[in-house]
Amino acid sequence: MELPFLDRWRAWRDAKLASPAFQRWAADFPLTRFEAARRARGLFDITAGFVYSQILFALVELELFDKLADKPRTAAELAPEMDMTDAAADRLLRAGVAIDLLERRGTDAAGVPRYGLGKLGIAMPGNPGIAAMVRHHRMLYHDLDDPLALFRGELEETELGRYWSYAGSTDPAADGDERVAEYSTLMSASSGFVAEDTLDAYPLKDHQCLMDVGGGEGRFLIQAGQRWPHLQLMLFDLPAVVARAEQNLAAAGLADRASVIGGDIKAEGVPTGADVISLVRVILDHNDDGAMTILRAVRKALPPGGTLLVTEPMSETPGAESVGDAYFGLYLLAMGSGRTRPPREHKAMLRAAGFGDIRLVRTRRPLQTRLMVAKVPH
Repeated sequence: MELPFLDRWRAWRDAKLASPAFQRWAADFPLTRFEAARRARGLFDITAGFVYSQILFALVELELFDKLADKPRTAAELAPEMDMTDAAADRLLRAGVAIDLLERRGTDAAGVPRYGLGKLGIAMPGNPGIAAMVRHHRMLYHDLDDPLALFRGELEETELGRYWSYAGSTDPAADGDERVAEYSTLMSASSGFVAEDTLDAYPLKDHQCLMDVGGGEGRFLIQAGQRWPHLQLMLFDLPAVVARAEQNLAAAGLADRASVIGGDIKAEGVPTGADVISLVRVILDHNDDGAMTILRAVRKALPPGGTLLVTEPMSETPGAESVGDAYFGLYLLAMGSGRTRPPREHKAMLRAAGFGDIRLVRTRRPLQTRLMVAKVPH
């Protein structure tokens, strides 16, 4: 069967663009030179991406972003704290400059370059969640050592699968307090912007009681409670997690209007009593069957007219496609459960679970936070 004309034209175009002769011509011709260089740089950056991530990891491990936050310093000044020679320290600092994590800030009296925070690194000191995720990624790097084995399902066990016990075959109830503290703290540290952007996009002033399902240590609930003093608060999560949430809510002065409930949503459903329920980065952690079980349980727990907030990164986000399908696609594959979904799939799942009036609400940073709001029909 002959291919359609458009497919045949694209095949001819691709072969032409890929030919060495055309590549040389495009690199020399004034009208195509810039685009050819841009594409070559883009491909090289993908090839070198692992090196860039390890530069970031080294700077985080050495706490250099914090050390450079107050004033610029030379490699010789930093080298003893980095446990390196001056030359090795300078090499790492120069590497940080090359990928905009650091920048040169003039010289000292002897003409030696000083280093300060670059346009990307300047966000690091005030956001400990980013550093926590960078350190956490050592597990992902290990699981991606043989990416084909990961895609083919040939790995008997993954680092991320062991770490996120609730997503795999490990019983999360068997995790000790130290282990629960570790992954609960990571989730909390990395959720600050998510909570802020969600609550900015959807004010809760007209609601009476918010339940955060899968709420972890209570970060989202605390931020919501601090914004709206009238709001009653409920948190539902695995029994191994909720004790830490109770402590955090009390420390935030919210114990008198907060209740914390431990349970298994797939076995017990969701408690009733809230007129708005949030699922913050929950649905993406589950395969379709598990996600539908959660959505149906939430639908059953809400009263007529109740509201569901689904907030998480999503596939096909304009300008952030690589985050949804490349980064989270492989992260969740290594974790052993879940996937990111485009908004149209979220809407279809919500309709199938019995929700109506479904809409995507604009958020400040859609790269990491998109918000779907759905209602229970009257």
